[in-house]
Amino acid sequence: MNQQDSGSYKAKKAFYDRVLTVYGRKPVLEALRDTHLQCHTLHLASSNRSGGIIAELTAAAAEREIPIREHSREALSRISKNGKQDQGVALDILCPAFRSLQTYLDQLSALPRQRVLALDGISNPQNLGMILRSASAGNIDAVLWSRRGNAALGPLVIKASAGTLYRAPLVLCDSQVGALEALSGRGFEICSLEAQASRTLFDYHPSGHAAFVLGNETDGVSSAVSALADTALSIPMNNGVESLNVAVTASLIAYADSIG
Repeated sequence: MNQQDSGSYKAKKAFYDRVLTVYGRKPVLEALRDTHLQCHTLHLASSNRSGGIIAELTAAAAEREIPIREHSREALSRISKNGKQDQGVALDILCPAFRSLQTYLDQLSALPRQRVLALDGISNPQNLGMILRSASAGNIDAVLWSRRGNAALGPLVIKASAGTLYRAPLVLCDSQVGALEALSGRGFEICSLEAQASRTLFDYHPSGHAAFVLGNETDGVSSAVSALADTALSIPMNNGVESLNVAVTASLIAYADSIG
């Protein structure tokens, strides 16, 4: 591969890293009707019956001059990555703030002090959506989302995020452990949120980049990720309350005055 081809490949990859494929008839129709979203291609299964919502989908795409492609049911399932729930419909949407981990690392030297949320096994789509909404609104520069272990970026996440998923500063990676190791190597302090930690979130004042790890709703931060942490932080609890919902914890991190 020559230098020109290499540059073209990197540009295409950077583009597709920012593309989210949404599936399901109602979520896709809502996205097509949102003129703030950059929709690129509407994918339909050739087995869909014409009329009804399919007619609405094709009309909405045509009105915005969005290409429409038909596929076999099997091919559409490969595009949506969820053949059981896609209802024969998928839509490619460009999400400007999405980046791959490598792109984020390449940009890091030019970025100011970073505050990152790392998601270690957030399996509930509603929690994930609410976390992304708080991160987008608050003082968070990136959300580290690994394909393994976390809820998929599907309709339930979109609904719970109130549509902010499309604007969320998501950094995509394959493995949370590998991604955190890479951040640690770039000077990040890795902080795990753990109920029993003696140091609280509000006592912590990072001097450089910091990544705050949110663990699974039931099991908390995994042992593999906990082993990478430089410090453990807790949220002070009163009146015998043991813990907060993970999405509430994310909101506190995003808005805590002591962070940033």
